[in-house]
Amino acid sequence: MNPENLKYNESHEWVGLTSENGQQVAVVGITDFAIQQLTDLVYMELPKIGAQVVQGQQFGEVESVKAVSPLYSPVTGKVVAVHSELADQLEGLASDPYDNGWLIKVEMAAGATIDNLLDYAAYQKQCAS
Repeated sequence: MNPENLKYNESHEWVGLTSENGQQVAVVGITDFAIQQLTDLVYMELPKIGAQVVQGQQFGEVESVKAVSPLYSPVTGKVVAVHSELADQLEGLASDPYDNGWLIKVEMAAGATIDNLLDYAAYQKQCAS
């Protein structure tokens, strides 16, 4: 996914919309900026398929040698896929956070939107400050 076409939480999660089997699906990950700040990742906890996530609420966490950081959902809906292999390959997350580095896929709830999230320019501005 092209980072310039994604939307962002202030807490450094990204979301891109795609269509799978006729459903609008939100693909969620964490940004390159967040990965660089956390440095050496050692553990990641993600929800199970079928779990409900709510925009702005915690859905998992990532642990580095520095700290444990919560992951906040940029969308509301039901988890339809979890990138569970990623937990065993966290070093690969830094090399490809926007394609192979997706964390969960969420079937968005009726009426759910990402319009209130940051666009690429606003997110870059936040990271620079």
